[in-house]
Amino acid sequence: MKKLSVIQATLLFLVAMTISGTVFQCKKNGDVVQNLDRTFKGSADSTIYASFYDTAKISTADAVADVNDIIRYRGVKTIIHEYCGTSNCHGGPIKPAFDTYAQIMQYVSPGDPGGSKIWDYLTTNDFNKAMPPIASNHEMGATDKTIIYNWILNGAKETPNLKDFRPAAIQLIISGCGSANCHNQATATGGWARKGLIAGLTSADTTQYTYINPSTGVATVYCLLSNANLRNQVWNAYKDSVKKFFTDTVAFASFRPYKTVSTPVSALSTRGPLNTYDDILMDVYYPKSIRTNSSVVYTDPVTTQKYYVKGNYLNATSSLISRIDSTVLLANPFTGVYATSTQADMAYGDGGLKANEIALIKAWYFNDPNVPDVWKYGVNNAGIFKYRKSGNIITKK
Repeated sequence: MKKLSVIQATLLFLVAMTISGTVFQCKKNGDVVQNLDRTFKGSADSTIYASFYDTAKISTADAVADVNDIIRYRGVKTIIHEYCGTSNCHGGPIKPAFDTYAQIMQYVSPGDPGGSKIWDYLTTNDFNKAMPPIASNHEMGATDKTIIYNWILNGAKETPNLKDFRPAAIQLIISGCGSANCHNQATATGGWARKGLIAGLTSADTTQYTYINPSTGVATVYCLLSNANLRNQVWNAYKDSVKKFFTDTVAFASFRPYKTVSTPVSALSTRGPLNTYDDILMDVYYPKSIRTNSSVVYTDPVTTQKYYVKGNYLNATSSLISRIDSTVLLANPFTGVYATSTQADMAYGDGGLKANEIALIKAWYFNDPNVPDVWKYGVNNAGIFKYRKSGNIITKK
């Protein structure tokens, strides 16, 4: 019998070890890790965008989708394929292959993570049932488990919809824009209090916040209305006054809201708060360009109080979308005249918000029935958003 060379013997040993490892992994023997706890420590969080695919083109995308037209997030298919689609498991001899939505859905009960086999496999401490196999040394992380959990909880859809878009988009706006030096309730109401527009307040009701611009190093001091009860009373009263005023400017002339970016009414450029869903909707209905004017548009004949608010809520030169998306231009809904340059300062020229985040906000905006069609598609579907590159106008199909 011919003796094996050292190299041949080594190769045979490695092959044997590989086969042994493969069999061992597929058997999912549970004696390798005794103290591993695979249970899900997270919870339902609808503000985490969870979709099946990594990308989704929004419904209002340009003919050639622009940079802010594609929602790009790590998707369920990618996660499952990465952990379960290895060559020795569901990417090899073990079926199903988990390559398609239909294959994965065989193990999913939409809306019920606890009743879904795939979720049981991913979180069970029964190592003979665990997926991926415990011996594969490739345990799924908490972030990926959260995405799968929320995707199943939201209905395990192949294509995302408003239920997926809205919570995540609103959280992006609140967390990205509602800071103390920006679109914040405490800052807005504190600025009015500082100027004496809110009677009965004392210094104990306010605090100061110093913001240092990271680019210029310039420090700005903001006055915050820190008393939460007073802040809610003042801001809700302001929102009510806006809604009443634009409902009937004659009957509610006395409700004209105080708002300006210059003296004498406000000591600071206090932006409209975006701390809640209702705040955001009000900003959509009544944009800052009609609530914030740089010159007097009305003087009360009795009190002689000067107001800086326009009377026609459609005579607007800005909108939530035009302030974050540099790929579109806005038309004034009243005049129909388009802007000639981008207004995307709220996203710092698309630098503060990532392109996929802007796309997600747009997907929510155009799918939410609480956003009026006039602020999506203009008067009589004439369009108010136009893509800069192509000139294509977004209209309701």
